Amino acid sequence: MADTKREIERKYEATDATRLPDLGRVAGVGSAEHEGVMELDAVYYDTEDLRLAAGDITLRRRTGGSDAGWHLKLPVAPGVRDEIRAPLSDAVPARLTALIRSRVLDAPVVPVVRLVSARDVHVLTGADGTPLAELSVDKVRAERLHGGDRTAAWTEIEVELADGGDPAFLDTVGRALEESGIRLSAAHSKLARALEETAPGAARPREDEPRTAGDHVLRYVRRQAEAIVALDPAVRRGLPDSVHRMRVATRRLRSALRTYRRVLDRDATRPLGTELKWLAGELGVDRDQEVLDARLRARLDELPRTLVIGPVKARLRLWSTAGRSGSRRRTTAVLDSARYLDLLRALEALLAGPPLLPGADAPPGDELARAVRKDHKRLARRIAHALELEPGPDRDAALHSARKAAKRARYAAEAARPALGKPAKKAAKRLKAVQSLLGGHQDGVVARETLRALAVQAHAAGEPSFAWGLVYGREEAAAAAAERELPRVWHRAHQARIRRRPGS
Repeated sequence: MADTKREIERKYEATDATRLPDLGRVAGVGSAEHEGVMELDAVYYDTEDLRLAAGDITLRRRTGGSDAGWHLKLPVAPGVRDEIRAPLSDAVPARLTALIRSRVLDAPVVPVVRLVSARDVHVLTGADGTPLAELSVDKVRAERLHGGDRTAAWTEIEVELADGGDPAFLDTVGRALEESGIRLSAAHSKLARALEETAPGAARPREDEPRTAGDHVLRYVRRQAEAIVALDPAVRRGLPDSVHRMRVATRRLRSALRTYRRVLDRDATRPLGTELKWLAGELGVDRDQEVLDARLRARLDELPRTLVIGPVKARLRLWSTAGRSGSRRRTTAVLDSARYLDLLRALEALLAGPPLLPGADAPPGDELARAVRKDHKRLARRIAHALELEPGPDRDAALHSARKAAKRARYAAEAARPALGKPAKKAAKRLKAVQSLLGGHQDGVVARETLRALAVQAHAAGEPSFAWGLVYGREEAAAAAAERELPRVWHRAHQARIRRRPGS
C-alpha cells in the first residue's frame, strides 16, 4: 500500500553559527516544543541522465525518523509537492514505478545520491494545541553515488506546514526568520542542491531564446510533450481535471504538427499525429461522460420541482454509473499499454531529431503568421458553409466541423503568441469564444441524443418521460440561441485575425 501527503514547505540558508529566533514569540504560536535530533539516511534514485531531477521529481529510500520507507515527491506548485509513500523494500515499489514510467521509459533507475542528515526538530502549535508547522535545522552530508564521487555538506532550515494548515503561517514564520538575518535558500530541494554541489558541471542548461520559426514551433511542441509526461502521474492518481489537461496537451501538440507543416515535415510526423489522436480519444471517454453528466444534471435542476415527474434523477444516476463504470481502470490500462509507451518514445525521438523543413529557418513573424492565417481561413469557410445550411442534422455536423477548425486556429495563434505578441493573443482569445460557443452547441447535440435514449428507456420501464421531453426542448432552444449568436461572435474573431503585412 502507499499513502499520499501534501507537503508545503520552505527552505532557508543556515550555518553552524545560525541562531533561531524565539519561536514561541512568533505570531499565532502558542508553544514551540523541541523534539530533539533524529538521524536520517536517504538514497535517491534516478536514471543515469537524471530524468526525474529534470522534472523536479525525487524518488528516495529513507531509513530513520517516523516515516521510513520509499518516498516519491511530485511537484504541484512552487513550494508544494505531493509525497507518495510506500513501505521499505529492497526494490522500488510497483506503484511508484508506474508513476515515473512516463519519464524514465526504458531507462533503469539507479542510486545517484546519498544524503545523511541530523535533523533537529521543533514543533510549533497554536494556543489551542493545534499543530501549525514543523521547523527543523538539518545538517546534511551528500555523497554522489553515480556520475561522480564528490561530497558536499551544508546546514539548512526547513519549515513544513502541518496537515490542513494555513499557508499564510509560513509567511509569518518566514518574516521572523528574516528579521534574524536568515534568508531563503536558492535550492528548492535537498536533492537539487546535492546534485549541483557534487557535480557542478552538470547544471541544467538554460533554454535559448527562440529566433527562427523552427525555434518557436519546437519550443511549443516540447512544452506540450512535457505536459503529457508531467500529467501522467496525476491521471493515474485520478486527480481532478488531470485527464482533461492531458487531453488538451495532446490536442495542442497534434494541432501544431498539422498547422506548422512548413516547419516540421508532415510526412514524418503524420504517424505521430495518428497516435496523438488515438490517445486524445481514449482520454476523452471518461471526460465526455463527465461533461455530459454535469450538463444533464444542471438542466434537470433548472426545472421546477413540480415538473420533475417520476424517478428522473435516479434513472440519470443509473445511466451515469453504467457509463463511467471501469473508466478509471480503462484509462490506467491505456497508460500502461505498449502503444502509449511507444508514443512517448516517438515524442522523445521527435524532439531529439526534429524533421525540420526550410520553413524552420524563416523569420517567425512571417512563417508563423502565414500558418495562423491559413487556419483562420479554413475556419471561415467552415462557418460560412454551416450558416448556409438549414437547421437540422446537416447543420449540426457542419458546426461540429467548424468547432474543430476553431480549436485548431486557436491553438495555432497560441503557439505563435511568443513571436507575434498582442495580435496573436487577441486572436486566440476571440477564437476561444468561437470554440466555446460551438462546443456548447455540440454538447447540446450529444445531450439531445442521450435525452431521447433516456426517454425511451423510461417509457419502456413504465416511467413518465415528461421531464426528459422538457429538457430536450430546452436543449433545442439553447442550440437555436447559439446559432443566432454565432455570426456576432465570429465577426469579432474575424476582426481580430492576423493580417498580412504589406510586402509580405
